Amino acid sequence: MIRIFRHYISGIYLILLLLEAGVFYAAFYVGYAIRFYHSTDLAFEEDLIIPSSIFMVVMLGSATGMGLYQRAQGLGDAGVLLRILGSFMLGTIVMSLVFYTFPGFFVGRGVFGYALLSALAGVTLFRFLFYKYADRQDLKRRILVIGAGSNARKIYDMERRTHNQNFHVIGYVCLNDEPCHIPADRNVHLNGPLNEFTNQQDIDEIVVAPDDRRRGFAVDEILDCKMTGYEVVDLLTFFEREAGIIKVDCLHPSWLVFSDGFRLSGLSPIVKRSFDVVASLMLLLLAWPIMLITALAILLESGRRAPIFYEQVRVGVNWRPFKVIKFRSMRTDAEKDGKARWAMKNDDRITRVGHFIRKARIDELPQLFNVLKGDMSFVGPRPERPEFVERFAETIPYYSERHRVKPGITGWAQLCYPYGATEQDAIEKLQFDLYYVKNYSLFLDLLIMMQTIEVVLWGKGAR
Repeated sequence: MIRIFRHYISGIYLILLLLEAGVFYAAFYVGYAIRFYHSTDLAFEEDLIIPSSIFMVVMLGSATGMGLYQRAQGLGDAGVLLRILGSFMLGTIVMSLVFYTFPGFFVGRGVFGYALLSALAGVTLFRFLFYKYADRQDLKRRILVIGAGSNARKIYDMERRTHNQNFHVIGYVCLNDEPCHIPADRNVHLNGPLNEFTNQQDIDEIVVAPDDRRRGFAVDEILDCKMTGYEVVDLLTFFEREAGIIKVDCLHPSWLVFSDGFRLSGLSPIVKRSFDVVASLMLLLLAWPIMLITALAILLESGRRAPIFYEQVRVGVNWRPFKVIKFRSMRTDAEKDGKARWAMKNDDRITRVGHFIRKARIDELPQLFNVLKGDMSFVGPRPERPEFVERFAETIPYYSERHRVKPGITGWAQLCYPYGATEQDAIEKLQFDLYYVKNYSLFLDLLIMMQTIEVVLWGKGAR
């Protein structure tokens, strides 16, 4: 894993991205060579530099939006190929708009067509080789876990649930007087110094995960490994890096106090606000026809007297209430009893138009006006209703910390976790929200926006 602007990126996928960036950049040169292969005086024009660079950026953005650089996809060969084709379709549309807007960059239909075919062939080849060899155990970090209790069990459960991890756990070291929650075949019994074992097993990293650090904790031996050159991390840092969460059930205040991140001062608010305004205006320029059609559809289904928009009080930054604006997707009597309820799966309160616009996330578009007004940000934790916030703040530790930043239209939790309708779901999403608050950067915002394209196109998490 490589940390960029405090956000962890899979090193192997970053290498794949760089290789495919080279394929995309070289595609126009290959297309030009194929198109004019019969020419006796073949010379690459300098004018290809700018369109090649634009093509590379557009195609990388399309591939990222299709989720092709995410870990733990769990997709089969057909699913990966479908997403590759989808990214090329999206990239072709964007490049066509670029050529139409800036005709000086147009390289000719023949060159562009051959460039697309050569890029598709190159990306498909790299993907085939990547998925064939990247899952080999010797490409993964070899990890030794100190502890075999309930904390270590969290890593074991993650091993079983997650596909395509970047790590391979060699074993779990059971400490004295600690209940063992790991299967016997995964336990490691040290017959000598810890440093000697790590050297024999070619360990890359030691994860310290005891249930109680005050009992049976071999600090001297772990310090010896650290000074020898082995990476040593605690359980919270491990989950932050590998899962993109701050694990709430083992979080303690001192870790928050002394960890890096939570830098929301200086120029960060100005940069984020500028980014919000520019991104919202650009999306409004592109989405206004869709918003107009949606308003007409709601009007036709529900009649002239029914409202098109829906306003609801939500909790914003520093617990300030505000009214969020959305397209109405439920019946007007959805909460006639006055009780606040989450939307459930196959909720009968949702209208026919509402079902479609919720699935396509079109109902969220009016929140762009909340962003321009300053109540929301483009990227941030999901804004919740005061009734839910009051209840969760009393029962869930650190829940109030998610309100240190403005809520967003999209966010890290919305990408990584499906729609939640229980208190346990709120805890799971809080772990992603805390990760975002801790590691906020413009880079992370851009990454979330690009991956939101995948959520919209594939309808993930919508109800």
